[in-house]
Amino acid sequence: MPNRNLSPETVAAQAAGHVEPAFRGIVPAIYPATTYEREPDMSLPGGALYARDDNPGVRVAEETLCRLEGGADAMLFASGMAAAAALVQAMGAGERIVAPEDMYYALKVWLIDFCGRFRLRLDFVANTADAYGAALRAEPARLVWVETPSNPLWSVTDIAAVAEHARAAGAKLAVDNTVPTPVFTRPLALGADFVMHAATKALNGHSDVMAGALVTADSHDPLWLGARTQRKLGGAIIGPFEAWLLSRGMRTLYLRVQRSADSALALARWLHGRDDVRGVIYPGLQSHPEHEIARRQMQGGYGAMLSLLTGGGAERSLAVKGRLKLFRRATSLGGVESLVEHRRSVEGATSRSPDDLLRLSVGIESLDDLKADLDQALTGRD
Repeated sequence: MPNRNLSPETVAAQAAGHVEPAFRGIVPAIYPATTYEREPDMSLPGGALYARDDNPGVRVAEETLCRLEGGADAMLFASGMAAAAALVQAMGAGERIVAPEDMYYALKVWLIDFCGRFRLRLDFVANTADAYGAALRAEPARLVWVETPSNPLWSVTDIAAVAEHARAAGAKLAVDNTVPTPVFTRPLALGADFVMHAATKALNGHSDVMAGALVTADSHDPLWLGARTQRKLGGAIIGPFEAWLLSRGMRTLYLRVQRSADSALALARWLHGRDDVRGVIYPGLQSHPEHEIARRQMQGGYGAMLSLLTGGGAERSLAVKGRLKLFRRATSLGGVESLVEHRRSVEGATSRSPDDLLRLSVGIESLDDLKADLDQALTGRD
């Protein structure tokens, strides 16, 4: 694409300007080949060697996301977990990670297990810049992990403030940007070194791809190069069809995510005013304790995720969930269809989620239909 100053909406809609080279198709191609022919002199005329590390279709999606995040390079992985794991696996024994106490449950469980078995030091802190600063002043760290808004309590962490603490301590900052996406937050511009996405979620947006991604501010960073080695040798690469589906999904990213976030804000305000719920957790509400941080950090919207506290403990929460008809009772988030999940049931006894919390992922359906569905579920009246 000749103009590097195009708006991100245009970059996404046109897949970073990629056109299928053989027949000039306006849709990027799928490249199923696993290996590429060399010239007699051993050169690689297409620049690709082996599909575990080289696939033209994968590169299309990587370049698109890289430009949306304002990064220097990007890598796709087979899942968000694989992406996060590669960065941690690039660390050396004895090095320290500082991570938030409220974060995606599966990654937290993996970190505890992996760091314990491979002699990495792991400390969890409150999801605040002050807590990160205190932890980093107490002793050095190699990697600082931030998830904002956090899942499913939607705490908002000041990325720029944590980035200052990380730089002062000589640590690298990675931010899980799955929920806001680059539509609302660009962590690299706020001082982060790495961005991670569970691309299965809003980046793809159609609940039909498993994918993960990392983006870096510096393609020569040792941790980045280590993560690339982990992907290459560990084989955690995305498949060609999945990469194509991800590219397709990102072409509508700005329309989908904005629509979902607008509906989520409207639902949060509507639910917040009801006397038959205990509370609503959504960064876009002025009642949210970190609303001012979210207002500064999240440009144009607050994301499609909110949590509803039904009151009445797990019994009422599960009853409300069971009566929902449009909100699908399924794990995951960020798709065009709205989903609901009782996180404590999924996470188990060590969950930080209240027993009356329902996590809502708001899709692109009619707002009136979603309100009617929640209303009948809360009141018990069809």
